[in-house]
Amino acid sequence: MEDQNNIATKALCYHCGEDLPKLSYSIDDKNFCCAGCRGVYKILSENNLCNYYLYNNNPGRQLKEESHLEYLDEPNIIAQLLDYRHESSSIITFYIPAIHCSSCIWLLEHLYKINPAIFSSRIDFLKKQVTISFNHEEISLRELVETLNKIGYEPLISLQDVVKEHSSSVDKALVLKIAVAGFLMGNVMLFSFPEYFGLSGLEKQFQYLFGWLNLAFSIPATFYCGRDYFVSAITSLRHKHINLDTPLALIIAVLFFRTAFEVIFNTGPGFADTLTGLVFLLLMGKWLKQRTYHHISFDRDYRSYFPIAVTTIQDGKEKPVSINEVKIGDRLWIRNGELVPADAILMKGDAWMDMSFVTGESEPVHKVLGEIIYAGGRQTTEAIELEVIKPVSQSYLTGLWNNEHYKNSIQKETFNDSIAKYFSLGVFIIAFSATAYWLFQQDSHKAWSAFTAVIIVACPCVLALSTPFTLSAILSVFDKKGFYVKNTDAVEELAKCDAIVFDKTGTLTSTENAQITFSGSLDDGEKILIASLLRNSSHPLSRHILKILNVDEFCSLEDYREVLGKGLTAKVGHHTIYAGHLSMLPITVENISKSGVHIVIDRVYKGYFDIEQKWRPGLTHLMSKLSKYKMQVLSGDTDRDLWMLKTIFPKSTRIKFGQSPHEKLNTILELQQGGSKIMMLGDGLNDAGALKQSNFGIALTDNINNFTPGCDAILKGSSLNDLPGFIQLSKDGLKIIKTSFAIATAYNCIGVYYAVQGTLYPLVAAVLMPISTVTIICFTTFATRIFARKNKLI
Repeated sequence: MEDQNNIATKALCYHCGEDLPKLSYSIDDKNFCCAGCRGVYKILSENNLCNYYLYNNNPGRQLKEESHLEYLDEPNIIAQLLDYRHESSSIITFYIPAIHCSSCIWLLEHLYKINPAIFSSRIDFLKKQVTISFNHEEISLRELVETLNKIGYEPLISLQDVVKEHSSSVDKALVLKIAVAGFLMGNVMLFSFPEYFGLSGLEKQFQYLFGWLNLAFSIPATFYCGRDYFVSAITSLRHKHINLDTPLALIIAVLFFRTAFEVIFNTGPGFADTLTGLVFLLLMGKWLKQRTYHHISFDRDYRSYFPIAVTTIQDGKEKPVSINEVKIGDRLWIRNGELVPADAILMKGDAWMDMSFVTGESEPVHKVLGEIIYAGGRQTTEAIELEVIKPVSQSYLTGLWNNEHYKNSIQKETFNDSIAKYFSLGVFIIAFSATAYWLFQQDSHKAWSAFTAVIIVACPCVLALSTPFTLSAILSVFDKKGFYVKNTDAVEELAKCDAIVFDKTGTLTSTENAQITFSGSLDDGEKILIASLLRNSSHPLSRHILKILNVDEFCSLEDYREVLGKGLTAKVGHHTIYAGHLSMLPITVENISKSGVHIVIDRVYKGYFDIEQKWRPGLTHLMSKLSKYKMQVLSGDTDRDLWMLKTIFPKSTRIKFGQSPHEKLNTILELQQGGSKIMMLGDGLNDAGALKQSNFGIALTDNINNFTPGCDAILKGSSLNDLPGFIQLSKDGLKIIKTSFAIATAYNCIGVYYAVQGTLYPLVAAVLMPISTVTIICFTTFATRIFARKNKLI
């Protein structure tokens, strides 16, 4: 027997698992089917990466014939493929069809060991893509691709958006497994009919034959269709962690071995029907989860739910357009603090780009005229004019939004995470306790039956399905109402918040239809100077004053500087201009209102713009709905609106004025240290630090490029009054998940009551589990729709 195992082992390639030819290639007492597989093993061995083979048996792929990669030396093609390039570093995303298992993830995330010129690599397993950061002075793009080819991970390169194209496609391997599992389940159920209806006693020989046929069908169901669950469980155990796949893998294994035991020794029909039905339903759940994920991805990539507008220049005039309407060749006007939504060439202005959104490096990068500015950069000085050279990819911007550089330091544990370990542990304790009891009673048959039945009926798949189904459905409702939430985990954080902090300007107020008066005097030339300065700022007050000035020409700037929450300054020709708060001005002005936007030109005070902003409609009604939360208002303005805020907010609301961005951040920290879960609403301009620190940060936007990396959600200003509905639906979502878990627990308790007695019939176990799963799927779907309608969101 041992010799046969050795022969079987030696008959397969150690790297890719293919059959060995007569003339095999060997190294280190290991056999390979070709020189390519041996070469990959040699590379991994030389770089101490042979752990690749520990995660899966024969995880590699056979190398194809050498590709012609000369085109990757062409600068024009390189420029089209790269996501980012500056000085010595570049970032590129590849679609790699060969990614299929945990070994692939492990190896591709350790590329830096193969070549030190590779800084880092991040894997998106579901999309089968890898994002690589590398030093293009030490390793060219062609050499990078050749390195990937040598280790068996050839990227599929196209000048079209390959990643987007393939991310929306169906996982063909999963569909094949579902088809196989469905075929196996149908046949097993057919052969089990005599057992169900008590006819098997009439024809004993057929009963024995059908048992063996069911066992034969169970083999591919277990080792092909259910393989991923075993891989996931083993990987989690290696990392000393129990995930929800662990009991699922144990269920499948126990069902298979119990079926094999009963059929081989002719002691019963086995559990082939339950096994194949379980695997089929689990795979269907996974497929539905992927379909939901891709549906939401499609919505967010190609529809107008993403509330970001960008300013284009058309016929010399500025016009805001939706981000999905931006085309190649369009001219964009990117103000201070705004995000570049697509790769573009700098046409006018002095660009100092904060690329931390892309690379994590916060030091601004200087760009010169004619140079490419990559999507994801944020302008930090004067406004610049760009010409778009690549179409906007909202999936790329969403990927940046989820970038680990901007993850909150607060550890966030989801309901699934918190319950999974206890659920799995509880199932194991009950199963082993029941087994031990019947073994102590010297009844091994009941001990075996009790262990099997407990594992079957206490199936955790219902929990694994209910959470993604419910939260994904909630995200879809939010998107359609103009509330763009980062991910499903953020929905749970929203539900946990017990305190709300509001910014005032741009959040509670809107500059649309604001009343502006100027105290002082300005000639036409001075209006042009002021407009030239304010044109570079994305602050809502600057934009509204600019609209009131209504000038036809602008001057170029030098030494532009914007201090958050304070104001702007720059040189326009021979003139030095200041616009903003009194504390920003270079001269002391007496007996003047502290509020408004004050203007100084060449150290001469010219007056101030007094802006009576319009409060957003329905604020009083909104605050009455939110009165059960602890609320605060943090404003950078003066206290002239104190009386109005007191009429809008409950008496217990704390209102602070003259708050700098740093003071807002400190207030959030103090509240969190007091045990509060904070939701922060701001315009994202002066509140970026506070939004990032809060447990759930919402950036409000009104036709402006207001993409804030630190926030958890972006909300259209027109949808602010729906905020109580959004919060309540998130809370209802957690109720749905917990209720579905309670329903499943009720099923399990009934089943476990009989299971621990060792008397649970296979048919009952087979029916209980699918009914529980189907019940939960229907319940979560309908309950989410009902709660969304109740909260007036659909």
